[in-house]
Parts: sequence; C-alpha cells; structure tokens
Amino acid sequence: MTLASWVATAMPIKHSARLQRVQARVIFFGDSITDAWHLDEYFPAKGYINRGIGGQTTSQMLVRFYQDVIALRPAVVVVLAGTNDIAGNTGPIAVEDIEANYASLAELARANGVQLIFSSVMPVHDYTPQSQNFFAQREPAKILALNVWLKNYCSANGLVYLDYFPALVDDHGLLRKELAADGLHPNDAGYKIMAPLAQAAIEQALKR
Repeated sequence: MTLASWVATAMPIKHSARLQRVQARVIFFGDSITDAWHLDEYFPAKGYINRGIGGQTTSQMLVRFYQDVIALRPAVVVVLAGTNDIAGNTGPIAVEDIEANYASLAELARANGVQLIFSSVMPVHDYTPQSQNFFAQREPAKILALNVWLKNYCSANGLVYLDYFPALVDDHGLLRKELAADGLHPNDAGYKIMAPLAQAAIEQALKR
C-alpha cells in the first residue's frame, strides 16, 4: 500500500461548517512567501485559505499536508515551495529528495481528489544589503534546475504548472529589485504580479 492510499483510507476527513460553506475551496500551501500573502486583499470575495508557514521545507510540508490540505477537502491546492529546501533550512537535502517530496504531495492530492498546482520556485536577488544572506543560500542555478523538473513533472502527470518566474525576473536572471527589499519575499508590487497568474492557474485546474 502506498503512502497516499494509506492516508486516504486510514484517516477520517473532518472539516468545519464554516469551511463547508466555501464553494470550490482553494488552499494556498507553502512557506513564508505564502504565509505573508494576504489572500483576502489580492483575491477579494474568493474565500481562499492560507496554509503557509514561514521557513518550511517540502519535508515539513509533506508531514502537515493531510491536516492543512486534505482534511479541508479543497477543490484545488496551490503549492509554492522549494526555496527553503535549496537554502538547507532543515539541513542539506539532495535535489532528488526534494523532487521525491513534490511527487509525494502530488500522489496524496491525486488519491484524495484534489487538483494540485505546482508553482515555480521564486527567483532571488542580491541588490540590497538585506538580501545578501538569502541570496547566498539560494543558488540561482539550483532554482532553475528545480523549476525545469517541476514543469516537466506537471506536464507528464497532468498537473497545472504555475510559472511565476518569467514575470518576476530581470535581465540578469534575478528577481527584479523593486519587487522584494530582502531579495526573496515579495512586496505588494510582487504579489500584484503573482495574483492574476495564480488566479488563471486556479481557473485552469477547476476545469479539470
């Protein structure tokens, strides 16, 4: 029995009456970039649910995926992760293990009838003093390589790929300076670029 099938059969699904009233429930699942995103401001009247926790890696997200996603019975989950894996927040991790965590998230979502969207890993920059540490921990080449894998995985497995990267990157292949003071976490201008891209991906997933 696979992990996904065990979770699907062994754990009862519970959710609140308040959540039941949200039609076509959508969950944004990720790290601090998701956690800081005030979804009610950028997606007014949508009722989207934020399940971001700052600093988390895909290994940590996999552990809480049932509680924070599957148990809420969403129609769609938008996953934005990977940058903290590359930074080694929970220790060194091979790219293959990051990819395996992504695949496990997708398997769990599929087994529970949830349309899953994988977002590209965000670009970073080192244009400001406060961006230096974040940038040093996140090699742009690793971000690009993981995004190639994510795009190919989505294509091969019928998932929606939400590619933020081209809209946020500058001519040097880095995050545009004006979109994040610390080189990693989007400001209002950054989220305003991301929001319509996310909405288009959600609408695409809901049609499947």
